[in-house]
Amino acid sequence: MNRKLLAAALTGTMLSAPAFARDAPPVDADGGEDTIIVTAARTALPPSALPLTIDIIDKDSLDQQIAISGSITDAVATLTPSFSPTRQKLSGAGETLRGRSPLYAINGIPQSTPLRDGSRDGFTIDGFFVDRVELIFGSNALQGIGGTGGIVNQVTVGAPTREGISGRGLVQGTADDDFSKAGMGGKAAGLVQYKAGRFDATVGATYEVRGIFRDGEGRPVGINLTQGETQDSKTLSLFGRFGYSVTETMRLDLIASRFELKGDGDYIVVAGNRATGLPTSQRRGTPPGVPATGRTESVALSLTDPELGGGNFVSQLFFNRSRDTFGGEPAPIATFQDASIAPVGTLFDQSQNRSRKFGGKISYEREMPGFEALTLIAGFDALWDTTEQRLIATDRSWVPPTDFRSLAPFGQANLKLLGGVVRLAGGARYENVKITIDDFTTLASSGSTFVAGGSPTFSDLLLNGGLIVEPVKGIRAYASYAEGYTVPDVGRITRAVRTPGVDIDDFLDISPIISNNRELGLEVKRGPLDASATYFWSSSKKGQLLIARPDGIFDVQRQPVEIEGLEINLAVRMPIDGLTLSAGYAHILGQFDDDGDGVVETDLDGANISPDRLNLAAAYSRGPLAARVQTQFYLSRSFDGPARDPRNDFKGYALTDAIVRYQTGIGGISLAVQNLFDKQYISYASDTQRPTDNLFNFAGRGRTFTLGWDYRF
Repeated sequence: MNRKLLAAALTGTMLSAPAFARDAPPVDADGGEDTIIVTAARTALPPSALPLTIDIIDKDSLDQQIAISGSITDAVATLTPSFSPTRQKLSGAGETLRGRSPLYAINGIPQSTPLRDGSRDGFTIDGFFVDRVELIFGSNALQGIGGTGGIVNQVTVGAPTREGISGRGLVQGTADDDFSKAGMGGKAAGLVQYKAGRFDATVGATYEVRGIFRDGEGRPVGINLTQGETQDSKTLSLFGRFGYSVTETMRLDLIASRFELKGDGDYIVVAGNRATGLPTSQRRGTPPGVPATGRTESVALSLTDPELGGGNFVSQLFFNRSRDTFGGEPAPIATFQDASIAPVGTLFDQSQNRSRKFGGKISYEREMPGFEALTLIAGFDALWDTTEQRLIATDRSWVPPTDFRSLAPFGQANLKLLGGVVRLAGGARYENVKITIDDFTTLASSGSTFVAGGSPTFSDLLLNGGLIVEPVKGIRAYASYAEGYTVPDVGRITRAVRTPGVDIDDFLDISPIISNNRELGLEVKRGPLDASATYFWSSSKKGQLLIARPDGIFDVQRQPVEIEGLEINLAVRMPIDGLTLSAGYAHILGQFDDDGDGVVETDLDGANISPDRLNLAAAYSRGPLAARVQTQFYLSRSFDGPARDPRNDFKGYALTDAIVRYQTGIGGISLAVQNLFDKQYISYASDTQRPTDNLFNFAGRGRTFTLGWDYRF
């Protein structure tokens, strides 16, 4: 790949004009210190002291995007140029950050299920309960396994700050461009907070009903029965937070949440026609089996004290459980056939992911006594995860119960030199992993192959380091190296074993993925300007690729993977009071070794990497009025390689959204419009994969209106 070209582009950008920005308000003209602590970074140091690319989507921006698109995942994808366009489905399979899978977390609790990735981790809490989203870009091991593309940490609403009762309510309705009854949806949400001395409590609930989606031509958007839908569904999300101030600085918090999104099962799929450009659609009918459902429950108990012994103490115990049901297709799936149960071609079945994890985190950070320029962090993480995928109609095990155990001590150091003009940061994390799988036999479609179980262990020392130079407050450059660590989709690998004699103890295909991330960045945050440019490249000697089989089920291939890219963002606060203009651009290249010769030569396809993108936006906020107009240009892309199929080339499209909100004495009223110009397009995932599958030619959502009212008390 042409690193010199990308490096030259980055250098030119740095020399010509500041080129990075987020929609967050710029700092003061004197380049004042950061005030937000990024909890996902596992340190109390401000973002400017870290050699990382970090973004924070604050509450106002998050609420705007959720009003437009309906989910946190869509909000993150819309605002982040290096994030894939979402599939607008319950499944986020193939959605990547910088070309790799991100780790979704809630208050640091991992939501991802890497052992058998059901790709439902973007739908585990309602955005009504999220105060901000922290994005850390690039491979890292800050939160343990899973962060090869970065971290998407959803920080829930904080404890109430005033005595007595306070809260918030929200009511909104959604309609398609035809205002059809089938396309109508609605949401009601409430949050009540109470504080009395040292004790406080927060409880809330949301309930949402979604109708069907229509594309830009008024046609119902196709149903993905197996992977699941957000359309034609109902969602119930519950949240509770209970806190107690043990001392003036020490705090105990118990946070619990439950989220369930369940399909209504009112429609069946209607095949499209890729040859004529006809998208997949749907019609009234009852699909077989149980509708696709995603359910997640989390509980976390934390004890924190930012002034314990002169340092910052953080500890957490957590439990997370998910049960994701995949729908059934009208025609029996070939993979599930077994002549010993029923004649081949007649057996109906559907699968369910069951994952349960619990763990703990503890860390302590403080400046060195007598040498306050040096900040040290020491900590320890532990995680146990048990995952299985069962066929629920016949009670067969498709993915055998798999136990994962990770024990990881870590240490970090941050040294301030020349009064803070220069900082050196670095550290190490030792991952000790054990994967246990008992003896099992694959399904009949995989030859009823016996696989000997085992408990292989893997360990590695993961390093990170970086240099930050900030000659003037608000202007900084940095260079960094970090290693990320995750396990491949063990379930996809084990369930597809067809070769006799495989022994889990020496089956290398389940060995962890170690990715190396290097980046160079420049940021300017002064006065009306918030800008940055970042060039990154990452590699993994034994990466993970999703490869679609003819039956639409994905297998995993382990191949060397290299990815590099350029991210540019710019936001400028204009002379017109309240007006901010912003732009963002991402260019990403990814290749893998397709022929096993040790050289990467084949482009990653649309299931594994995002398209290049340009974002433009104008936002206005003054007094009671706030408004935003934004356009995302997803640029065309071809995929080169020995087995290139021109039918998978991406044609590109542009989408424009808008929202306006007015604050009255009895709450705020907002009107949001997604796909303002009613653009007809085929989604990126469908346009770049499975070119002969007429059940996978999904169009994107057409113009959609959301009218909302929210009130705080």
